[in-house]
Amino acid sequence: MRAGTGAAFLVLPVSGGSEAAAAAAEEAEGRGGTLVRGGALLGVLLICVAVLRRWIAGGVCRSRRRQDGKTVLVTGANTGIGKETCRELARRGARVVMACRDLARAERAAEEIRQSTGNGNVVIRHLDLASLYSVRQFAKEFLDSEDRLDILVNNAGVMMCPKWLTEDGLETQLAVNHLAHFLLTNLLLPKLKSSAPSRVVTVSSIAHRGGRIDFDDLLFDKRPYSPLVSYQQSKLANVLFSRELARRLRGSGVSSFCLHPGVIRTELGRHVEGWFPLLGTVLRLPSLLFMKTPWQGCQTSLYCAVTPGLEDQSGSYFSDCTMKEAAPEGRDDEAAGRLWRESMRLVELKETC
Repeated sequence: MRAGTGAAFLVLPVSGGSEAAAAAAEEAEGRGGTLVRGGALLGVLLICVAVLRRWIAGGVCRSRRRQDGKTVLVTGANTGIGKETCRELARRGARVVMACRDLARAERAAEEIRQSTGNGNVVIRHLDLASLYSVRQFAKEFLDSEDRLDILVNNAGVMMCPKWLTEDGLETQLAVNHLAHFLLTNLLLPKLKSSAPSRVVTVSSIAHRGGRIDFDDLLFDKRPYSPLVSYQQSKLANVLFSRELARRLRGSGVSSFCLHPGVIRTELGRHVEGWFPLLGTVLRLPSLLFMKTPWQGCQTSLYCAVTPGLEDQSGSYFSDCTMKEAAPEGRDDEAAGRLWRESMRLVELKETC
């Protein structure tokens, strides 16, 4: 019989094992610390972006005043801040007239507004601001068909387009942004006065700062054309028009306001991207973070349209739902009067307020 033998095993520590484990633990701790620091940095960054977005969003119209029984007209109403202005006023019960050049797009926008607000009293009318004939036809039909006009929002505009001429031979930015709205407002004044208290709200821009009205060459017939200089002139014209309108309508019950809506993510900047396509591509992502949405952009228009007690501030300039001081060029009463007279001549308007 074979005797069994027992085997004994001695376990010895592996040389350097404790050092390796310690190093691994230290490395893991380092990775964990990096992740914590990275997470903290990301958290701070997200908070900063949220705070910045809140600041960029600007003011919000706090008035909840209803607009039942009132009629509102908004130009350039099928997209951007014009569309959102219509939506907010429809939500408050107003009859909303959307004045647009493209009736197919306008009807789609109007139906969307009807569905989202439950207000079926939203209608579209054709208006091409690049045609003074169209402006006159629109005004005639509006005066014949509408009982009242409580709020006129001169919202439509073009921005930094090439040197185009309208069918009337007028430089497009001055024609669309200022002259067409000048004519439209004057033609609709009888309805605004009979509906008083009523308001005219004109969308301008902070770009009026640094602008200049070149009375010797308003239409760039002599000087080299600059899309930016032309845009600044047209936006300054908005400010001066609103100011002079308020002066002329003092005591009539019709108030006039102009405003800067902010930098908005809308189709308005399409010509800027046309001039600088690479810049447009580079800025597309930051624009999502650092520009207002159309809803945020419409808030100052809405504020000027519905906030009670603004009548004493007629002729003023607003931004972020707050009255601000326009640039010195926008407070020049002599220039405002002269621009009014030149505008009458260019649109062939013989009678005015």
